[in-house]
Amino acid sequence: MKKQPRSSPRSSKSHRTVSIVGTGSYTPEKVLSNADLMRIVDTTDEWITTRTGIKERRIAAKDEQTSDMAAKAALKALEQAEVAPKDVDLILVATATPDMLFPATACFVQKKIGAKNAACLDISAACAGFLFGIEIAQQFITSHTHNTVLVIGAEKLSSITNWTDRNTCVLFGDGAGAAVLQHRGRAHGVISTHIGSDGQFTDILFMPGGGSRCPITKENAHMNLATIHMTGKEVYKQAVISMLNASKKALEQAGLTTEDIACVIPHQANLRIIEAIADRLKIPLERFYVNLDKYGNTSAAAVAMALDEANRTGRIKRGDYVLMVVFGGGLTWASTVVEW
Repeated sequence: MKKQPRSSPRSSKSHRTVSIVGTGSYTPEKVLSNADLMRIVDTTDEWITTRTGIKERRIAAKDEQTSDMAAKAALKALEQAEVAPKDVDLILVATATPDMLFPATACFVQKKIGAKNAACLDISAACAGFLFGIEIAQQFITSHTHNTVLVIGAEKLSSITNWTDRNTCVLFGDGAGAAVLQHRGRAHGVISTHIGSDGQFTDILFMPGGGSRCPITKENAHMNLATIHMTGKEVYKQAVISMLNASKKALEQAGLTTEDIACVIPHQANLRIIEAIADRLKIPLERFYVNLDKYGNTSAAAVAMALDEANRTGRIKRGDYVLMVVFGGGLTWASTVVEW
């Protein structure tokens, strides 16, 4: 007789809600203003500001790695959550600029913060990575696989920026944001999440060199292949479409309307994109949390950094419904509705 497998011990446990119980962020000391960029490329403060809304961005030191910034943001989130590093079960680092291709940047973070009991892995979903991490963390916690998950978005985009290309070098900055997720009693926490991708658009925002498809050699080193390449108009178009649809999907799944949302935290890429989303969702721009004027586009770190600022400044309060929505290269997109 064929032996029947033993049922999973997780299957008999009740479903758990998942809440963000602590946030943290870190930005490097060096500020690169639009005036500074005028000395590097042919541009002006007016040109950058009117097209992007960005006034300045932060640049990591040469010896400051993605994992350094991630670790600093993580420790702030853990402190706010009153969670010891040893009690973290899983570390997820969303990044397009890992310390190395392997091992995972999350492993470097584990070492730096002393989270010796955590499993570690990186998420490659470009700017959408942090919210992909929120969804992954939710699955691990609701299934009773893990109790405490640390999700980090961290980027050193200055290391892959072509500083001779005025169309892209004005956009990006460095930084990190983090969140601690746990079950929190009767709180609703993360109400709905939606993630998606469309590989038909892999060629509108990407870094062509540095992987197995196109290793960097002495013959192609002068071609700046290990830097960000972007088709701006198409990225703008797809960003608006994907973020709008993702926002509507998350709201529908949550059973809420735009009037219920106290704060929208969008991807901090371009003020024009944010204004377009606000107009199409018919949500006043005043309900959007925007800090890209200070930091530029920090990819996977952007929404995480904005979330921490909104949390620590009192912009979002306990019981508020918060909508976060992002898009990134791939094309990837994600949205989530959270009861704070």
